Amino acid sequence: MLISELSDRSGLTVQTIKFYIREGLLPRGEAAGATRARYDRRHLERLRLIRALRELGDLPVAAIQKIIAAVDDEGAGLPELFGATQHALGPHVAPPDDPHWRAAREDVDALVRELDWRASERAPARDLLAQAFVALRRLGFPITLRDLRPYVRAAADVAEHEIGRVADGEPRARTVHTLLVSTVLYEQVLTALHRLAQEDAAARRFAP
Repeated sequence: MLISELSDRSGLTVQTIKFYIREGLLPRGEAAGATRARYDRRHLERLRLIRALRELGDLPVAAIQKIIAAVDDEGAGLPELFGATQHALGPHVAPPDDPHWRAAREDVDALVRELDWRASERAPARDLLAQAFVALRRLGFPITLRDLRPYVRAAADVAEHEIGRVADGEPRARTVHTLLVSTVLYEQVLTALHRLAQEDAAARRFAP
């Protein structure tokens, strides 16, 4: 297909597609003349992934470049691909120079070790959890394993379900797309269900 058809099928403007080519996010098409190039299904799939990363993940071009590089690196396994995507998605917390935050981060690292979760030391979620621990303690809610257990079980169950949906031999770009949907959209679903269930539990316990 020519770039005009690629634009129609991807929903992106020709100018945007040319920008992605210049930035190295999209391979150049096969030359079909002095000023024309042809594109195929792989270009369309790549554009759909880039669009999802931009619209769902709200990611800048630099972050998308890192994910695309991980997708194209066939030598990197799926754990590395997941890690690159999670790191790009963030959120990235700026660690303050604060003893309370450092203590919370140490507690997070200890928790991950105790759970035997194989999560990168650089995973943004570690800092995010540490930030939550600091806020809880400042509000007078100390962190205990007993309080955390229901959340740990729920998180593990959800993660197992999500990773179970990734088919063996699935194209790497599709794998990233699946992870993106799970992380960005289904986290919103999980938050909404949690709040609805909390309201229901309160009504069952306290309502006459």
